[in-house]
Amino acid sequence: MTFKTWSRAGIPALLLAAAFAVPALAQTATPAPEAVAAAAPSVNKGDVAWMLTASLLVLMMSVPGLFLFYGGLVRAKNMLSVLMQVAYCVCIVGLIWVLYGYSLAFTGGSPFIGGFGKAFLNGVTLESLAATFSVGVAIPEYVYIAFQMTFAMITPALIFGAFAERTKFSAVVLFVPLWVTFVYFPVAHMVWYWAGPDAIDAAAKAVAAAADGTAKTAAQEALDAVLADAGYIFSLGAIDFAGGTVVHINAGIAGLVACIMVGKRLGYGKEALSPHSLTLTMVGASLLWVGWFGFNAGSNLEANGLTALAMMNTFIATCAAGVSWMFVEWLVKGKPSMLGLASGIVAGLVAVTPPSGFSSIMGSLVLGLIVSPICFIFCTAIKNALGYDDALDVFGVHGIGGIVGAIATGILVSPALGGTGVYDYTAGAVGAYDMATQVMAQLKAVAITVVWSGVGTAVILFVISVVVGLRPTTDVEREGLDINEHGERAYHS
Repeated sequence: MTFKTWSRAGIPALLLAAAFAVPALAQTATPAPEAVAAAAPSVNKGDVAWMLTASLLVLMMSVPGLFLFYGGLVRAKNMLSVLMQVAYCVCIVGLIWVLYGYSLAFTGGSPFIGGFGKAFLNGVTLESLAATFSVGVAIPEYVYIAFQMTFAMITPALIFGAFAERTKFSAVVLFVPLWVTFVYFPVAHMVWYWAGPDAIDAAAKAVAAAADGTAKTAAQEALDAVLADAGYIFSLGAIDFAGGTVVHINAGIAGLVACIMVGKRLGYGKEALSPHSLTLTMVGASLLWVGWFGFNAGSNLEANGLTALAMMNTFIATCAAGVSWMFVEWLVKGKPSMLGLASGIVAGLVAVTPPSGFSSIMGSLVLGLIVSPICFIFCTAIKNALGYDDALDVFGVHGIGGIVGAIATGILVSPALGGTGVYDYTAGAVGAYDMATQVMAQLKAVAITVVWSGVGTAVILFVISVVVGLRPTTDVEREGLDINEHGERAYHS
């Protein structure tokens, strides 16, 4: 889901800033009409149809997928609270996205955050385009906006599982807008924002066509400027096809910080805090798996062979991870549980997200087999040893699975292992690959995401704790959040 920039004639020099409702300057060069005509990308209706479908699949991951997956894992007295939190998250992030979120994540500004040039979707029309992985091929910008919006919607919702059953709804209401603004949008910008294949291709061809030293120097400077127009993590050479860093590590680390700062559930470690409906959880996990094809395969932004590769990797890594978790749990605990199988399925989906468009299918199979034992250890032994109450294992599955997948991407992309390699748009071919260099870039991306998410989440939660508090009273928590926070019950006997 690497970001692809778009260009069109007549973009105004003066645009409206969203969050502060003040003018913001966003200057862009206007090419000659004949140059625009020559460079105009084509739009394929099949690509558009696929991306619209992929956007709906990703939305289905939140509602109803995450609804049911998380809802079944909590106790009956708190089920509606989870549904409310996820539904609110989807709605408020959608509003924030079109007001200023899209602009902050996917316009130029700095290596760490975009600007307000497209606040209120200013300048976006039926004719404006977003580029794809292929030079000269684009999709309507509205389609790209919708697709990226669904990623922004689900990421903060994943965090709720870490502090489920013991957080005020008023705290959640404040948390989501603050977290997406100060954590999600900057990370998305750092990882996915770049000048796009068309701009790089055009600048590289200008260098090749320059006739003399002066012209070649000027052309090279122009190419360097285009290459520098990128998010900080992207500029380090790190790759993330569909969101291992932006979504899963980001949410997983935030979940770990949140569950520690909010504190343990009443009775944690002393009372049985069993899921009230594993049937609903498995239905939710199944919906997540189906929706994940939009998440991963949709991130190619086209309907072609690479899309099919991402789809197959999403199939196979998930199958391998589900089976792997089942057998590991069977060996350790003596019985294979359905919850374990569902957890393995999600762990596989998480791990394959960053390499889904880069790995061979056999590479994804190995990744699926490896990630489940690692996540299993973090969800059991390490969590118990450290004593934090990550209620629904957000850190153990999403955080750890995302870290494993992000680092493994640097290995699985290797052409020698059947990977696609990393395409170099300046050369018009797959670039030279060095495993140590690529893995180091992946490690840097993981480290930056961990620090940004961890520190940002801690600051936000501290502010909220001062303003409205994080936890309800003991009596409210014991009776349940559903009836006390929302005046409803999920079930009536």
